[in-house]
Order: sequence, then structure tokens, then C-alpha cells
Amino acid sequence: MTPWGAGFEPMIWNWRMAGVALAGASLWASAQAEAHPHVWVTVRSKIEFSPEGKVNDVVQDWTFDEMYSSFAAQGLAKDGGLARREDFAPLAKENAGSLAAIGYFTVLKVAGKQADFGDVTDYWMEERPDKLVTFHVVLPLKTPEAPGKFLTLQVADPEFFIDFEFDDHNGLTLVNAPAGCSNSLNKPKPLQADDQSKLSESFFSGLAPGSNFGFKMATRAIIACP
Repeated sequence: MTPWGAGFEPMIWNWRMAGVALAGASLWASAQAEAHPHVWVTVRSKIEFSPEGKVNDVVQDWTFDEMYSSFAAQGLAKDGGLARREDFAPLAKENAGSLAAIGYFTVLKVAGKQADFGDVTDYWMEERPDKLVTFHVVLPLKTPEAPGKFLTLQVADPEFFIDFEFDDHNGLTLVNAPAGCSNSLNKPKPLQADDQSKLSESFFSGLAPGSNFGFKMATRAIIACP
């Protein structure tokens, strides 16, 4: 478990720091007093297939909650407008470059075997008209793989500092999938109020390394092919 100290080391990825690099210590101090998670992200994923019908890449569009979006865009917009992709370019580059070290927040399994992602091929961030910030990133597989009978996709923070939730309407899209492939979202059983209250900083600091609690709480997308 990463010890989130008061020093706010700049190399620590700012998403998991709940915007500390942008918002300052006051936001972090208040966040530490609350239960997990601290950042909420709405997920829209696309699984793209090659012309040969192999799984080629996963395209992620992650939209942040109102608080994180507000701090992320602070001072970037000009003349009261929306922060554009070019305004976010340095932050988008930093976030995209950090994905590999943090596990991409994405697990794709083909026939039960976890696929390996290569270097990010495209990325950007922008502020939407509703003032929420979206991060777009393309995660290519190192080697395109035939889908077989089924695939599974999960997007989660292992430490549950960030809560990733698939969009209810278009959370997962298949692009150029072989004929007959379909997908569904299998959501975990929601926590009861008393269980939710136990998700404190002390609870997570006591978890064993590699417990992947966030993935246990995450929705599982299931893609079935004939």
C-alpha cells in the first residue's frame, strides 16, 4: 500500500492524490478525513477489433467528478471559456505517461488470460460543456489476440482511492467485432450503509499489498463471441 504522506511527492500520480497537485494541501487534508473513494470517474470503454477480427486495443474515456474537474481545469480556461485539449496537454501527457506504472487501471482478459498493453498511442484531456473533465487514452495490446469465446474487462483502482463506474447507457462499445459478439455489464452487489462506513483510511492502510480491493468492487464487462 502506498503511504500517502504529507510531503506530496511530485512523482506520485495526481489522480490517486485526488487532485493534490492541482488543488493543494487543503483538499488533501479534508479528503483524508473521509472514507474511500475520493475521486469518482464515469467510464466509457471501446474494445476495437482489427480487420482480422482480433482484439486490437481498448479506448478509454474517463470523465471525472465535479470537484476533481473543477480543480483540474482551474486557471486553464481563457476568457471564461472551457479548458481545451491544448490547455490540458502537459497534464494529459503526465497522466498518460504514468499509466503503465500504475497498471493502466484496466484489466482485459482473453479466454481467462490477462492481456498485456503496449505504449499508449493517443491521449488528450478536455473540459466538457457541463464543466466535467474527460481523459481520453488508447491502450493497444502488445499483440492483437483472437477473442475466443469470451473476454472480460474491468476498470478499477486496486486501492479504491478512485471509484471507476461504467456509464449506464454506453459504458462499453464493441468496434468492428466479429459477427455475433455481444456484451453485458455485471455489477457487484452494492455495499450496505454500515459496510460503506468501514471504508476508512485505516481500513485501506491495513490491507495486504496486492489485495486489489478496488477490482473486487468493480463492474465486470463480459464480451461473448460465437
